[in-house]
Amino acid sequence: MICQLSHSPVWEQPIFSARAHVFQIDPATKRNWIPASKHAVTVSFFYDANRNVYRIISVGGTKAIINCTVTPSMTFTKTSQKFGQWADSRANTVYGLGFATEQQLHQFSDKFKEVKDAARLAREKSQDKELANTALSIAAPQDLSDELQSPPVMCVNGPEDKLFRSQSADITLSAEKERIKKMLSEGSICEMNLDAELFTLQDSNTKLVAALHEANANVEQWKKQLTAYQGETDRLREQVSELEAHGGHGPSDLLKDELTQSLEELEALLKAKDEEIHILQSKKVEYHEMEHERDEAIHRLRETEMRNAELERRIQKSEQNLNNSLEDRDRMDSEIQRGIEILDIKIFDLNDLRQSLVKLIDK
Repeated sequence: MICQLSHSPVWEQPIFSARAHVFQIDPATKRNWIPASKHAVTVSFFYDANRNVYRIISVGGTKAIINCTVTPSMTFTKTSQKFGQWADSRANTVYGLGFATEQQLHQFSDKFKEVKDAARLAREKSQDKELANTALSIAAPQDLSDELQSPPVMCVNGPEDKLFRSQSADITLSAEKERIKKMLSEGSICEMNLDAELFTLQDSNTKLVAALHEANANVEQWKKQLTAYQGETDRLREQVSELEAHGGHGPSDLLKDELTQSLEELEALLKAKDEEIHILQSKKVEYHEMEHERDEAIHRLRETEMRNAELERRIQKSEQNLNNSLEDRDRMDSEIQRGIEILDIKIFDLNDLRQSLVKLIDK
């Protein structure tokens, strides 16, 4: 968030940001940690060029979790591989940060040390200026001093309220975009799964059709062989009957045994062929079941396409709402900027009036 005043260009901008879980020390026990945020939030170092100070700011939802001015006496302590803490005497509390990785903790600790050194140098350079400003504030009328410390002038020292509102709006918009992207990704994943399932069913269907055609061809061939075997069996049975009727005038007992053995082999072969035909018929039933599953998968795929179309429509509507929200926020920023400029002019006029009153008092 950047704020610029009309008479003196003053900028406040983040110089470093990190994601962490924020905790505060329990004021009762001074030992236990109380979570200040449900999830990891952005913790940023800001430089206030007007006051020449550094601040640590973190916003969760619509309120500020951390609003701490960095002083040379502060120390950031790493208490574990992913956790660090520092004390803020002005807020009478101790802040703790839990990071996702050890590297992020080291980066934040190094930046904290760098900012603390910069704050120390800035304080040493501005001691004379602070003494002069203190003397001027003592000489100023009480009502003007109170007015300068009123909430609207906080934009001169650093637009905290505007910063918090803008960061909250950015976080809300980012969360809405992430939710929409998640909805679209879930629909895409569902569609991909259905496509994969449909492809698998189609491949199985192709294999089953080929196997069924081959089985049908084999069945026809086996039926012809079965008919021939049955004819041969009937012929052999007639020969056996004739041999038994003629008695000793037929072939020998050895020939009867051979014919009986051939008949048994043919009957076993017929039984095996019947079992194969039964197996092929069961496979045909499975093929029909696979066709039914394929039809169901196609139906689910169409439903998913309809849901994706609905998600796209909702995304377009959400994007339009986001654009409208951004436009409203820009208009609000413009109005606030105009108010700041008017306030700066009034402050300038009040300063001239104060100087004039001082001159009158001196006379």
